[in-house]
Amino acid sequence: MPKCGSSVTFANRKKMKTPFNIIRSVAAALALLFSALIPSIARAQDSAAKPDTTKQDRFNLHFQSTYIYQYKPQFAADYSGPNSLKTEEERQNSITATLYIGIRLWKGAELYINPEVAGGSGLSGAYGMAASTNGETFRVGDPSPTLYLARGYLKQTISLDHDKDTLYADGANQLQTSYSNHSLSFYLGKFGLSDLFDNNAYSTGPRTSFLNWCLMNNGAWDYAANLRGYTLSFTTVLQWDNMTYKVALATLPVVANGEELNTNLSQEYSLNAEVNRAYKLHKKDGHLRLLGYYNNGDMGNYNQALANTLGVLTPSVISTRQYGRSKYGLGLNIDQLLSNTVGVFGRLGWNDGQNETWCFTEADATISAGFVINGAGWKRKDDNIGVAVVVNGLSKAHEQYLAAGGLGFQLGDGTLNYANETVAECYYNFKPVQAGIWLSLDYQFALNPGYNLDRGPVNVFSFRAHVEL
Repeated sequence: MPKCGSSVTFANRKKMKTPFNIIRSVAAALALLFSALIPSIARAQDSAAKPDTTKQDRFNLHFQSTYIYQYKPQFAADYSGPNSLKTEEERQNSITATLYIGIRLWKGAELYINPEVAGGSGLSGAYGMAASTNGETFRVGDPSPTLYLARGYLKQTISLDHDKDTLYADGANQLQTSYSNHSLSFYLGKFGLSDLFDNNAYSTGPRTSFLNWCLMNNGAWDYAANLRGYTLSFTTVLQWDNMTYKVALATLPVVANGEELNTNLSQEYSLNAEVNRAYKLHKKDGHLRLLGYYNNGDMGNYNQALANTLGVLTPSVISTRQYGRSKYGLGLNIDQLLSNTVGVFGRLGWNDGQNETWCFTEADATISAGFVINGAGWKRKDDNIGVAVVVNGLSKAHEQYLAAGGLGFQLGDGTLNYANETVAECYYNFKPVQAGIWLSLDYQFALNPGYNLDRGPVNVFSFRAHVEL
């Protein structure tokens, strides 16, 4: 799920190769680590399969692990820079494993804790494309498996009446319980803003859906997060029938794409708001979401970086950083069920693009659309096919900065023959058994990687194995 990563030097990138035997060893270790937990998890699943509307769980336990292998053939490029996607043939692996612990504390109060292990690397260390091809990888210098606390937060829900209660079944970070359709919820602690904002029924993330960064979330939403996609936040959610209103105050990293979060809100902070409407079109479910965000922090400015060079030196946006600079943007998100087996989705996104990208990816405008087909039509109801296209763009200031040889935390070919970056992705999810195991084949075709007409096109072939308990 997480998408962000820390800055690393060009020299360190040569160490990012992840041998398959490391991934295999990690997978074996994880299997041993959680083998003792599987009976308890299985009992929780059995309970969830036939929910008792009178029961509210006191505790639950779930687990996921996702392995992704990617292969990129050699592609043509007129030139390359420090942050370019490598032109040579490349193979990379990644693996994540997450334990989901849920505890009911008192009436309406739930505590969720998620220890997580992640290892491996994206293609070229997740450099060279705004629409990076593996949402399970981060821009970190060391690909070795790392254990960290992904989430640890308190949720308090207050029912405003009990006329319309909805049962929520047991699941990851969800105790089986009933919430009123008129309720107020508060989230406090560490989690991903994308857990609550910019959700979509058919473009749900790299573990079960599209792998590409700009399909799992709105690429122009520079959402507050550390290098692995998590932040400290206080979020309020008001549910009122078919309307949902969300507001969040969150921390930003101390430096762009950094690991450490700045808890001094007088220096850096992020505000996010979203309005969601659930509706029916010809008796088929649909959702419309409008998102807005405002980040304020120690950011550099593209135009100032260009002015400082006077046409002689390579511009550096880092050298222009100062507190009080901001980035703001809007996002539109829609999903619609067309039939019992076909759903469509789309996203639009824009940000002002004057100050440097701070957290997610270097896109100042984005549009994406796609569809997902359930396999019931060919008697494989647990399988599905997804097809989508995303097109990203840069602001003029951002484009000129990269064309002058400037480096962002993700992009920098040394110069730039600008064109919109376009990626098409398709996948097939296959569920071989009734247990929570999915195997996927995925293909991505990228035009103008890093917004550069002089590089590409690029083909990426992927295999994914995902387990849920």
